[in-house]
Amino acid sequence: MVIRNWPKEDRPREKLLSKGEHTLTDSELLAIILETGGRGASALDLARRILSSFKTFRQIGRADLCNLYDIKGLDNAKVSRIRAVIEITKRFCEERLEEKGVRVKSSCDVVNILMPRMQDLKIEVFNIVLLNSQNRIIGITEIERGSVNQARPIIREVYQKALRDMASFIICVHNHPSGNPQPSCEDKRFTRVVVKVGKCLSLKCLDHIIIGNGKYFSFSDRGLI
Repeated sequence: MVIRNWPKEDRPREKLLSKGEHTLTDSELLAIILETGGRGASALDLARRILSSFKTFRQIGRADLCNLYDIKGLDNAKVSRIRAVIEITKRFCEERLEEKGVRVKSSCDVVNILMPRMQDLKIEVFNIVLLNSQNRIIGITEIERGSVNQARPIIREVYQKALRDMASFIICVHNHPSGNPQPSCEDKRFTRVVVKVGKCLSLKCLDHIIIGNGKYFSFSDRGLI
Protein backbone atom coordinates (compact mmCIF):
# COMPACT_ATOMS: atom_id res chain seq x y z
CA MET A 1 0.00 0.00 0.00
CA VAL A 2 1.35 3.42 -0.94
CA ILE A 3 2.04 5.74 1.99
CA ARG A 4 -0.71 8.23 1.09
CA ASN A 5 -3.25 5.47 1.77
CA TRP A 6 -1.91 4.80 5.27
CA PRO A 7 -3.61 6.20 8.38
CA LYS A 8 -2.32 9.75 8.87
CA GLU A 9 -0.67 8.96 12.21
CA ASP A 10 1.46 6.29 10.52
CA ARG A 11 2.72 8.39 7.61
CA PRO A 12 6.35 9.55 8.20
CA ARG A 13 5.76 13.15 7.16
CA GLU A 14 2.63 13.59 9.25
CA LYS A 15 4.27 11.78 12.16
CA LEU A 16 7.22 14.18 12.02
CA LEU A 17 4.96 17.23 12.07
CA SER A 18 2.72 15.99 14.86
CA LYS A 19 5.19 14.19 17.13
CA GLY A 20 8.60 15.58 16.16
CA GLU A 21 11.45 14.33 14.00
CA HIS A 22 13.10 12.66 16.98
CA THR A 23 10.27 10.09 17.08
CA LEU A 24 10.97 8.78 13.57
CA THR A 25 13.05 5.72 12.81
CA ASP A 26 16.01 5.91 10.44
CA SER A 27 13.88 4.33 7.72
CA GLU A 28 11.10 6.87 8.20
CA LEU A 29 13.50 9.81 8.03
CA LEU A 30 15.05 8.44 4.86
CA ALA A 31 11.59 7.81 3.36
CA ILE A 32 10.77 11.53 3.72
CA ILE A 33 13.93 12.41 1.80
CA LEU A 34 13.13 9.89 -0.94
CA GLU A 35 9.52 11.13 -1.23
CA THR A 36 8.49 8.20 -3.46
CA GLY A 37 9.37 4.55 -3.78
CA GLY A 38 9.42 2.51 -6.95
CA ARG A 39 7.28 0.06 -8.80
CA GLY A 40 5.47 -2.05 -6.20
CA ALA A 41 7.27 -0.40 -3.27
CA SER A 42 6.58 2.59 -1.03
CA ALA A 43 9.20 5.18 -0.07
CA LEU A 44 9.48 3.42 3.30
CA ASP A 45 10.06 0.07 1.59
CA LEU A 46 12.84 1.64 -0.46
CA ALA A 47 14.35 3.30 2.61
CA ARG A 48 14.44 -0.04 4.42
CA ARG A 49 16.06 -1.63 1.39
CA ILE A 50 18.78 1.03 1.36
CA LEU A 51 19.49 0.70 5.08
CA SER A 52 19.51 -3.08 4.78
CA SER A 53 22.28 -2.75 2.20
CA PHE A 54 24.37 -0.02 3.82
CA LYS A 55 23.39 -0.39 7.53
CA THR A 56 24.10 3.21 8.58
CA PHE A 57 23.81 6.76 7.23
CA ARG A 58 27.59 7.04 7.37
CA GLN A 59 27.95 4.04 5.08
CA ILE A 60 25.42 5.57 2.69
CA GLY A 61 27.52 8.73 2.64
CA ARG A 62 30.68 6.75 1.92
CA ALA A 63 29.12 4.74 -0.91
CA ASP A 64 30.11 5.34 -4.52
CA LEU A 65 27.37 6.44 -6.85
CA CYS A 66 27.46 3.13 -8.68
CA ASN A 67 26.74 1.33 -5.39
CA LEU A 68 23.73 3.53 -4.76
CA TYR A 69 22.38 2.95 -8.25
CA ASP A 70 22.56 -0.79 -7.60
CA ILE A 71 19.57 -0.33 -5.28
CA LYS A 72 16.43 -0.93 -7.29
CA GLY A 73 14.25 2.18 -7.18
CA LEU A 74 17.02 4.76 -6.74
CA ASP A 75 17.23 7.29 -9.57
CA ASN A 76 19.17 10.52 -10.10
CA ALA A 77 16.70 12.64 -8.13
CA LYS A 78 16.66 10.36 -5.09
CA VAL A 79 20.43 9.89 -5.04
CA SER A 80 20.92 13.66 -5.33
CA ARG A 81 18.60 14.31 -2.39
CA ILE A 82 20.36 11.73 -0.22
CA ARG A 83 23.82 13.10 -0.98
CA ALA A 84 22.66 16.69 -0.49
CA VAL A 85 21.18 15.97 2.96
CA ILE A 86 24.35 14.18 4.08
CA GLU A 87 26.47 17.14 2.92
CA ILE A 88 24.17 19.63 4.66
CA THR A 89 24.56 17.64 7.88
CA LYS A 90 28.36 17.79 7.67
CA ARG A 91 28.36 21.50 6.99
CA PHE A 92 25.91 22.16 9.81
CA CYS A 93 28.21 20.42 12.30
CA GLU A 94 31.21 22.41 11.11
CA GLU A 95 29.39 25.76 11.09
CA ARG A 96 27.88 25.19 14.52
CA LEU A 97 31.30 24.66 16.04
CA GLU A 98 32.96 27.50 14.12
CA GLU A 99 30.27 29.97 15.06
CA LYS A 100 30.96 29.36 18.73
CA GLY A 101 34.61 30.29 18.26
CA VAL A 102 35.72 26.97 19.68
CA ARG A 103 38.88 27.23 21.72
CA VAL A 104 41.37 24.57 20.69
CA LYS A 105 42.97 23.01 23.74
CA SER A 106 44.10 19.74 22.19
CA SER A 107 44.22 17.81 18.92
CA CYS A 108 40.90 16.18 19.86
CA ASP A 109 39.10 19.52 19.54
CA VAL A 110 40.12 19.78 15.89
CA VAL A 111 39.54 16.10 15.17
CA ASN A 112 36.00 16.27 16.55
CA ILE A 113 35.19 18.98 14.00
CA LEU A 114 36.92 17.60 10.91
CA MET A 115 36.88 13.82 11.26
CA PRO A 116 33.18 13.41 10.35
CA ARG A 117 33.87 15.02 6.97
CA MET A 118 37.42 13.89 6.23
CA GLN A 119 37.56 10.26 7.35
CA ASP A 120 35.40 9.07 4.44
CA LEU A 121 36.98 11.09 1.64
CA LYS A 122 38.35 9.03 -1.24
CA ILE A 123 41.09 11.52 -2.12
CA GLU A 124 43.53 13.42 0.05
CA VAL A 125 42.39 16.89 1.08
CA PHE A 126 44.56 19.38 2.94
CA ASN A 127 42.99 21.95 5.28
CA ILE A 128 44.29 24.59 7.63
CA VAL A 129 42.55 25.59 10.84
CA LEU A 130 43.08 29.28 11.56
CA LEU A 131 43.26 30.40 15.19
CA ASN A 132 43.37 33.78 16.89
CA SER A 133 45.69 34.70 19.74
CA GLN A 134 43.35 32.96 22.25
CA ASN A 135 43.49 29.72 20.23
CA ARG A 136 39.88 30.18 19.10
CA ILE A 137 38.94 29.02 15.61
CA ILE A 138 38.38 31.87 13.17
CA GLY A 139 38.19 29.72 10.05
CA ILE A 140 38.81 26.39 8.37
CA THR A 141 40.11 26.55 4.82
CA GLU A 142 40.73 23.90 2.19
CA ILE A 143 44.09 24.53 0.53
CA GLU A 144 44.58 21.55 -1.76
CA ARG A 145 42.88 18.46 -3.18
CA GLY A 146 44.98 15.62 -4.49
CA SER A 147 44.81 12.09 -5.76
CA VAL A 148 43.96 8.94 -3.85
CA ASN A 149 47.48 8.94 -2.46
CA GLN A 150 48.48 12.52 -1.87
CA ALA A 151 47.75 16.22 -1.87
CA ARG A 152 50.74 18.53 -2.23
CA PRO A 153 49.92 21.85 -0.55
CA ILE A 154 52.11 24.82 -1.41
CA ILE A 155 53.46 26.25 1.81
CA ARG A 156 53.33 29.77 0.38
CA GLU A 157 49.56 29.42 -0.12
CA VAL A 158 49.13 28.11 3.42
CA TYR A 159 50.69 31.17 4.98
CA GLN A 160 49.23 33.64 2.50
CA LYS A 161 45.76 32.57 3.61
CA ALA A 162 46.71 32.64 7.29
CA LEU A 163 48.24 36.12 7.07
CA ARG A 164 45.32 37.49 5.02
CA ASP A 165 42.87 36.34 7.70
CA MET A 166 45.01 37.73 10.51
CA ALA A 167 45.52 34.34 12.15
CA SER A 168 47.92 34.01 15.06
CA PHE A 169 48.34 30.23 14.79
CA ILE A 170 47.53 27.48 12.32
CA ILE A 171 46.93 23.75 12.49
CA CYS A 172 47.42 21.66 9.36
CA VAL A 173 45.01 18.78 8.77
CA HIS A 174 44.85 16.23 5.99
CA ASN A 175 43.38 12.77 5.54
CA HIS A 176 44.67 9.40 4.38
CA PRO A 177 42.03 7.66 2.23
CA SER A 178 43.62 4.31 3.10
CA GLY A 179 42.33 4.79 6.66
CA ASN A 180 45.82 4.49 8.13
CA PRO A 181 46.83 7.84 9.69
CA GLN A 182 50.52 7.05 10.11
CA PRO A 183 52.63 9.80 8.48
CA SER A 184 54.62 9.14 5.34
CA CYS A 185 58.17 10.41 4.81
CA GLU A 186 56.68 13.24 2.73
CA ASP A 187 54.29 14.13 5.58
CA LYS A 188 57.22 14.37 7.98
CA ARG A 189 59.27 16.47 5.57
CA PHE A 190 56.36 18.83 4.91
CA THR A 191 55.75 19.26 8.65
CA ARG A 192 59.38 20.20 9.30
CA VAL A 193 59.30 22.82 6.54
CA VAL A 194 55.91 24.32 7.44
CA VAL A 195 56.97 24.69 11.09
CA LYS A 196 60.27 26.32 10.07
CA VAL A 197 58.56 28.81 7.76
CA GLY A 198 55.99 29.65 10.44
CA LYS A 199 58.73 30.56 12.90
CA CYS A 200 60.23 32.96 10.36
CA LEU A 201 56.84 34.64 9.91
CA SER A 202 56.00 34.64 13.65
CA LEU A 203 52.92 32.59 12.78
CA LYS A 204 53.28 29.32 14.60
CA CYS A 205 52.07 25.99 13.29
CA LEU A 206 50.75 24.28 16.42
CA ASP A 207 50.10 20.84 14.95
CA HIS A 208 49.78 18.71 11.86
CA ILE A 209 46.98 16.18 12.17
CA ILE A 210 46.43 13.23 9.85
CA ILE A 211 42.95 11.72 9.85
CA GLY A 212 42.28 8.06 9.09
CA ASN A 213 39.26 5.82 9.54
CA GLY A 214 38.17 6.62 13.08
CA LYS A 215 41.80 7.24 14.05
CA TYR A 216 44.23 10.12 13.78
CA PHE A 217 47.90 11.01 14.16
CA SER A 218 48.98 14.27 15.80
CA PHE A 219 52.56 15.46 15.37
CA SER A 220 52.14 17.65 18.46
CA ASP A 221 50.84 14.79 20.63
CA ARG A 222 53.85 12.71 19.61
CA GLY A 223 56.28 15.51 20.48
CA LEU A 224 57.29 15.99 16.84
CA ILE A 225 56.46 19.72 16.75
